[in-house]
Amino acid sequence: MVELHAPQLDTVFHALGDATRRSMLRELSDGERTVSQLAEPFSISLAAASKHIKALEHAGLIRREVRGRTHICRLDPGPLAAAQEWLNFYERFWNSRLDVLDRILREEDQGKPAP
Repeated sequence: MVELHAPQLDTVFHALGDATRRSMLRELSDGERTVSQLAEPFSISLAAASKHIKALEHAGLIRREVRGRTHICRLDPGPLAAAQEWLNFYERFWNSRLDVLDRILREEDQGKPAP
C-alpha cells in the first residue's frame, strides 16, 4: 500500500468528508463553474461557498482562476487518483473476504436437503 503522500491524502479525505463539497466536485466534473454557480444549489452565502472552495483548493481538488471580478473554478482530478489508489487496497481486502464468505455459503447450501 502506498502512503507516500499521507498529508495530501488527509486533506483530500477531509475535503471529501463534506456533502456540500462532494456535490461541488460533482458539479465541476461537468465543466468549470463560478463561485456563485457552485453556491446556488445550496442556498448558502458566497462567503460559506468560498470556505468550501478553499478546502477543495487546499486539497488540490480544484483550481480557481480570477477573470475580472469573477472567480472560475475547475476540477483537478489528480489528487483523487492517489485517494483511489489508497482505497483500492481495501477494495481488494473486502473482495477477498467476500469471496471466502461466498464459498462458505455455497458449501452450506450444498449440504442442505432440497425443499
